Amino acid sequence: QAQLVESGGGLVQAGGSLRLSCAASGRTFNSYAMAWFRQAPGKERELVAAISWSGGSTYYAEIVKGRFTISRDNAKNTVYLQMNSLKPEDTAVYYCAAGVVIMATPGGYDYWGQGTQVTVSS
Repeated sequence: QAQLVESGGGLVQAGGSLRLSCAASGRTFNSYAMAWFRQAPGKERELVAAISWSGGSTYYAEIVKGRFTISRDNAKNTVYLQMNSLKPEDTAVYYCAAGVVIMATPGGYDYWGQGTQVTVSS
């Protein structure tokens, strides 16, 4: 059974860094685009960053450009999100997702992880 498992979330002070990982199992996701979404309480799930199957194309939400970096290691079936200069407004549950191509909406993705909490204190 295909599964995505996120890790690396936690509590960090504003200005700090975290690195999220998403490990895939049950099938290879090397041919899938991968994405990180986040959802804060009372808000809709939003796309943070995405990367094509080869890693040749990336997308970032304007609010994280220059601070977050998405990458993937297809040999390890893992995708990462390096988050620097974190702000309190980055606080959310972060989800990993896999889809055929990069899409801006959650409905465009076929597989989802269970999420990992990121909390940034001021």
